[in-house]
Amino acid sequence: MKKDNQIKDKENNRKIQKRDNWIMRKDQIRKQLEQEAEADYREFQAKLLPGVANILGVRLPKLREIAKQAAKQDAREYLEQMRDGSNHVYYEEKMLFGLVLGYAEMEFDGRRNWLDVFVPVIDNWSVCDSCCVTYKWMRRQPDDWWEYVRHWALSDTEFGIRFGLVSMLDHFVDEAHLEPIFAVCSQIRHPGYYAKMAQAWLVSMCFVQFPEQTYQFLQEGRMEDFTHNKSIQKTCESYRVAKEWKAKLRSLRKS
Repeated sequence: MKKDNQIKDKENNRKIQKRDNWIMRKDQIRKQLEQEAEADYREFQAKLLPGVANILGVRLPKLREIAKQAAKQDAREYLEQMRDGSNHVYYEEKMLFGLVLGYAEMEFDGRRNWLDVFVPVIDNWSVCDSCCVTYKWMRRQPDDWWEYVRHWALSDTEFGIRFGLVSMLDHFVDEAHLEPIFAVCSQIRHPGYYAKMAQAWLVSMCFVQFPEQTYQFLQEGRMEDFTHNKSIQKTCESYRVAKEWKAKLRSLRKS
């Protein structure tokens, strides 16, 4: 009995030490972010991210470098520390939360559960888009991840929708998912600007890869007028779309 208690005490002490090490590590990462901050870059970002507070001004390549280091050491402990929203003092810490989740080695169920925690934290396009492009593991299990991102694209939150749509844009613009993407875009009726713009961006990227099918989709006029017109605008702004197509697209604009 005494030996069993000693083993339990030893295990508990190990867990406490591990937790305390990561609390210290989290504080070290915060100090590192503060040291990497650039005042000029902070001002530049603030203009691109209206309404986003507590921007330090750390460049994305540096954030990716820090996230990879944290993911290698003990990603789950770091994520546990960041689960509490009060630990996201800086904009960059929200970004790290999502990036570590992208770089860590995890099974599908564990990663999905962490995404369920992370996606509601997203409150700006930059965190959303920078993290989504990192999630290349979605391509390795497309059937499972398609259903997951579809669920978010059809949710009722602006950045949940954007997360789903931008994930589609980054990892699912292919022949197998083209019609399902159009079906999702036909259903979305959310007033949020960043949800609408993600939808238009996604359709424009579909057009680059599949012009005839996407043109037919736009001809059918299945999206809201604003999003429909933005999709045409973003497609016409692309250097990867032929002038002949652009002329045809402009004729589809809704008044």
